[in-house]
Formats: sequence, structure tokens, C-alpha cells
Amino acid sequence: MELAQELLIVDTHQDTPYRLKKKAEDIAQRTDGGHFDYPRAKEGGLDAVFMAAYVPAAREEEGDARRFTDETIDLIERLAQDNPNQFVLARSPADIQNQFGKGPLSIAIGIENGAPLEGNLDNLKHFYDRGVRYITLCHSKNNHICDSSFDTTRKWHGLSPFGKELVPAMNRLGMIIDISHVSDDAFYQVIELSKTPVVATHSSCRHFTPGWERNMNDDMIRRLAEKGGVIQITFGSIFVNTELNRQFVEATDHINSHAATQQFNSQQRDAFAKDYFKQHPLGQADVADVAAHIDHAVQLVGVDHVGLGSDFDGVSSLPIGLTDVSCYPNLIQKLIEKGYKKEDIRKICGANFIRVWTAIQQAAHDLQSAP
Repeated sequence: MELAQELLIVDTHQDTPYRLKKKAEDIAQRTDGGHFDYPRAKEGGLDAVFMAAYVPAAREEEGDARRFTDETIDLIERLAQDNPNQFVLARSPADIQNQFGKGPLSIAIGIENGAPLEGNLDNLKHFYDRGVRYITLCHSKNNHICDSSFDTTRKWHGLSPFGKELVPAMNRLGMIIDISHVSDDAFYQVIELSKTPVVATHSSCRHFTPGWERNMNDDMIRRLAEKGGVIQITFGSIFVNTELNRQFVEATDHINSHAATQQFNSQQRDAFAKDYFKQHPLGQADVADVAAHIDHAVQLVGVDHVGLGSDFDGVSSLPIGLTDVSCYPNLIQKLIEKGYKKEDIRKICGANFIRVWTAIQQAAHDLQSAP
């Protein structure tokens, strides 16, 4: 608990804005529901969080992804405007470092699903100007940028033509490229095209979930590190526990098969899935599972390329001992038990991500200055 309060903790992915769009709550105060609020964050030692402006895949189909995302960014901005003693917006690693230890929690903004770009690079600049500092290229379905790890059809076999234009444009602007959710082919193409480090803001190790493309395999983690990037280990039970992941995959196969037989549209399929998991709830992993993923990645690529991206408020099942933002000390304790020293824990908790983000900013400056 002392280390959690002393060290800079940066969590690179939480879905609290989408939670608040579904049910308004005052997260400056302790809330009964959800995984995040200011009092619990302070108890857990959290200093900075990337709030995701999540965009459901259907918004691209409906053609209103940009409007939906602007509304979510408005919501995030209001959090800081209405609660200046609790939250302050951050647009750079320097902002987070300068705010560290002063009371309010730093909130940075990421977009989860590049749908709101709508095939127009002017929209990339629009969102950067609004304070967005990373874009997760896709989410649960293929979009106009790339293929998704969750989509069984492979429309682009990696990146689309627009996606191949987008990568260098993000590099030049200083927008962090987030490869969580993308297909393996899309990942390798991003690695080849990008002139700056690349980040997985909320992914874990496929070593523990064989065949599950949403997590990163060992070769991908190595390539990410060689590029100077970082894997931010995510906490969801199905991401970190082998047996629970197997159960989830089997349940998803059943849901998809039933949806195909009944010719469900996407809304009907999602409603059926929600009801199915309510009737067949998955169990919980343990905080030790998350520590095992961190340790596996460290053994692969060294302690400089691993961080934390919880996905709080974005997953239904979290590990025992890691159920909300008050619980970071429990994870730190597991790392101490594995022999991690204070300097290593400092890097994992936030220093690695701050270093990588700074490098991406510097690379963008260099690209903009080049003749």
C-alpha cells in the first residue's frame, strides 16, 4: 500500500465513460456500482487514467460514429470541469508528471475503435485537437481501418488502404497507435509501417489462452518491444485465466452458432449473448493470474516493456483481489512476492508507459521537422 501511494500508477484503459452514458453516477463520490470512482482510485494509489471514448461497432454501420465520440469526449471534459478538485485533464506525459502528487487524478483520453475517423484524416486532427492521445484501431468487428481479432471474416487481411495511410499520419501527429483488438495480420502490418513505438493499451499474453487472438502471442510481444513499445496487461478474468478463457470461447461459439441459425441481426445477437451470460455466469480469476501475465511478459522482453491497462468498467468478470481501482496494492503485493524490486514495480506501474509516450511525442516532432 505504501508503494501504491508513492509510485506513479498509470492505467491506460478504463471504460467508465461508456458506463456513465448508460447510467449517470457521480464518480467524484464513492459509487455503489462500477469499478471506478475518485475515492476508490485514491485508496488504490491510481494517479492517471486513460478514459476510453468507446465506440460500438454498430456506430460505423449507422454512420454516426464521429458524433457519438464527440459526445463521449464532452462527457469526459465535464468530469474535470464539474469536479476540479478530483479530476484534471492531461494531454501529455508532462501533464501527468506535473500533476503527480497534487490531489486530482489525471484523465487522458483514448478512442476505442477508429470508426469515428470515417475514412478522413482531417478527423484524426480533429480528435487530437480535442485531447485524444491514442486510438484503438478497431473493436469487436472489422471496420474501415483494419480487421478485428474478434471477427471471423477477414475483410482486409490486416489493414485497409485507409489504415495504411492512417499509421504514418498518426506517427506524424504524435497519436499513439493502440493495437489491442486488431487481428494478427493487422498487428504485423502496423509494426512494419509505424516509424514510432506502438502500444497495446489493454491486452494480455496468449501463452495462457492458446489460440485466442485477442491476447498477444510471444512473437508479437517481442516485436512490440523491439519497436520500443509496451504491452499494458489487462485484468479481465477471461484474459488471464486459462480455464475461464476456454469456457468463454465455448460459450461464444454456442452464441454465434445459435445467432446464425436464427438469423439474428447484431442487436439480437448481442441481446441473446447478454442473456446467455446472465444465465451462465463465468467465474473469477485471481490477482495472481494477472501477476503471472506480467511476469511472463517480463521474462520474454524485460521489465521495460510491460505496464497496466485494467479495462475496468469494460469487463464483467474481474479477478479476486482486483475487482476495482482500490486494488492496485494487491497486484503490487503479488509482484513483491515474485521478487520484483521497487524500481521494477515503478516501471510497470507507469514509468514505462510515460517513457514510450514521450518517445512517440519526440518522434512526431522529428517527423514534423524533417524537410
